[in-house]
Amino acid sequence: MAEPLKAVRGMHDILPDATPAWQFVEQTITAILQRYGYQEIRLPVLEKTELFERSIGEETDIVSKEMYTFTDRSGESLTLRPEGTAGGVRAGLEHGLFHNTSRRLWYMGPMFRHERPQKGRTRQFHQIGVEAFGLAGADVDAELIIMCARFWRELGLDGLQLEINTLGTPESRQQYRRVLTDYFRDHKDKLDEDSRRRLDSNPLRILDSKNKELRGLIEAAPVMTDYLDTESLDHFTRLKELIDAAGVAYRFNPRLVRGLDYYNRTVFEWLTDKLGAQGAVCAGGRYDGLVEYFGGKPTPAIGFAMGLERLIGLLEASEASYDTPQPHVYFVVAGETAVDAAMRLAEECRDRLPALRLLMHCGGGSLKSQFKKADKSGADIAVILGDEEVRRRVAAIKPLRMDGEQIEVDWAALPGTLEQMLRL
Repeated sequence: MAEPLKAVRGMHDILPDATPAWQFVEQTITAILQRYGYQEIRLPVLEKTELFERSIGEETDIVSKEMYTFTDRSGESLTLRPEGTAGGVRAGLEHGLFHNTSRRLWYMGPMFRHERPQKGRTRQFHQIGVEAFGLAGADVDAELIIMCARFWRELGLDGLQLEINTLGTPESRQQYRRVLTDYFRDHKDKLDEDSRRRLDSNPLRILDSKNKELRGLIEAAPVMTDYLDTESLDHFTRLKELIDAAGVAYRFNPRLVRGLDYYNRTVFEWLTDKLGAQGAVCAGGRYDGLVEYFGGKPTPAIGFAMGLERLIGLLEASEASYDTPQPHVYFVVAGETAVDAAMRLAEECRDRLPALRLLMHCGGGSLKSQFKKADKSGADIAVILGDEEVRRRVAAIKPLRMDGEQIEVDWAALPGTLEQMLRL
């Protein structure tokens, strides 16, 4: 007998018992995005490999180690998307979305990175990403951060800490990069293998090292704010004023750099200590040069992404409350004639009561076995239809999880009776 097939390592099924939490998070966040005027865009999971090599940076770990890349039958190199921003910029340019207008967009779906699987980190993971194009001021930076704070409140999550920093313009960042490279080169013997590799290609990423033995060396390194241009400093000051006025608490972290090459000016992360090593739940920043880099007109932009697996884990750790939808009604059916009538009657109830969750018994079986399934389903009410009820054109209603005795009603009265009993 063949061994049963299993999911690919690092890619997990989300089973029915888990999906209510996912639906709660997704529906809460997307409803807030609509209230803020953001529009959904749906992007392909496959893109040309060069899109990510150019936007993320060939020297980053994502491109050099983690991407799922293959050559298709036409000889083209394709990659399963490791993040959403590059695809959003590509789509905006391809379809003229940024022409003489600002855009506020969001997307949701799976991303793929060949990382070492661990708690809170999988090879297929899910994100909600939010991007704003054509807006240069600190006000939209603040709006995104304030909107995130609303997400956490309405999800019932607590203990999330906001960290912010600014990376300045590419010019000031380049100056800082030279100073930082000189500093770490003077202490090269203390660096680990990853940091030595990054020294010439991307020294700012050393600041993001999780190696505890490098903590002292990193803390003593020069800070970006000492090399900021005046405009970036003014932008950052205004951002802090706006989020202070909104009552959003934050910590300034001069070592916060983000892992992708395209960021400039504002960067931020929302962190938690409830998920072990995977503390970043939401992160983003400005990427004002990316649209122009891909051939478009200069277009300021800022965005962030939230990891849904980590939000679900935080929801569980915070013991936040949310509804787990159960059927309102379980239709118990006995007899061949009753099946035909029950199907028609169930559809009439669904037509009249759009909010009704009605689970129809299928597959036959005794009344005793059907009532066991009705009870197990979590339904509040059982509606019973047998051949005798069909002859008299009535249905029996038996409360399962509410007070009251079993009653009979005419078929025409069934939807209204259910509506009254369930307060739909």
